Amino acid sequence: MKRREFIKVAGIGAAGAAIASPAIAQSSPEIKWRLTSSFPKSLDTIYGAAEVFSKAVAEATDNKFQIQVFAAGEVVPGLQALDAASNGTVEMAHTAAYYYVGKDPTFALGTAVPFGLNSRMQTSWLQVGGGGELFNEFLKGHNVIGFAAGNTGCQMGGWFRKELKDPSDMSGLKMRIGGFAGRVLTKLGVVPQQVAGGDIYPSLEKGTIDAAEWVGPYDDEKLGFQKVAKYYYYPGWWEGGPTLHNLVNLAKWESLPASYKSIIKTASTLANETMQARYDAYNPPALKRLVAGGTQLRPFSASIMDASLKAANEVYAETSANNPNFKKIYEAMAAYRNDQYTWWQVAEYGFDSFQVRSRTRT
Repeated sequence: MKRREFIKVAGIGAAGAAIASPAIAQSSPEIKWRLTSSFPKSLDTIYGAAEVFSKAVAEATDNKFQIQVFAAGEVVPGLQALDAASNGTVEMAHTAAYYYVGKDPTFALGTAVPFGLNSRMQTSWLQVGGGGELFNEFLKGHNVIGFAAGNTGCQMGGWFRKELKDPSDMSGLKMRIGGFAGRVLTKLGVVPQQVAGGDIYPSLEKGTIDAAEWVGPYDDEKLGFQKVAKYYYYPGWWEGGPTLHNLVNLAKWESLPASYKSIIKTASTLANETMQARYDAYNPPALKRLVAGGTQLRPFSASIMDASLKAANEVYAETSANNPNFKKIYEAMAAYRNDQYTWWQVAEYGFDSFQVRSRTRT
């Protein structure tokens, strides 16, 4: 190449680099957001999922996109996380959507509802089965967009001061229980109480409530419920696979470059997977410790389960009759659940039930 031609080509190359460099910089801006959690720092599983998410976002962007996580009460109380994200007090929240059924019962369907989906079904429905699109269509009316960012797996039925034998034993119980399940339990005579995680122990200790559910053995042991209630019931039929969400303010979401939107989605999925993996690892030894320490582990009786299912179906019919959003999403979820169990009863349940029966022989 002649010297004059080389200089000409090199000049174009340098100009191209000068143009490209700012474009790349603009596509990866330095952004700092705040995320408010509905949970205390002491719960390394649930609160920890937001930290897993934040760390993944920072690493994927060479720390250009930083999301600072705040525990419940540091910016707003835990049960006001949605409002804070919706009104722009913070850019996003990590919370359980069913905490906000007082605004609209449809919120419960994004997290868990009585006799709904197990954790894998919930993930499948939200990611592949159309549930995520339906739920975000609803969330848009509350100025947020949501991404699944945590799952506890099937939860326990909770801690009770007295033994339960039949549905009549539920009557008059003041029970801490979140979300849609409180409306179902009301039909059994329970008086539901909405109490944030960090306030459950003192409420049980003082007798303000008679019973409480939270998540499962690992968290419940850390919160000390075994010290103030003797009977530990299972299963948590109202939370077969509760999903936590990252709820992002819509305007803030739309302001992000496409690459950062993709990273939020991917990091949320990591948080979703990590939370359940931690619970699956931590719950078995915690349950052993609780039982060894004197906790009375009890299954809900068949009569209580049957009465609860009947009550749940009544509430679904009543709510659907008055709330088109709820009806639309609930019917889609219920159809998905029924199809899923056609498969689960063949392979998953067949395998698991045999493994439970034979685990002492292997």
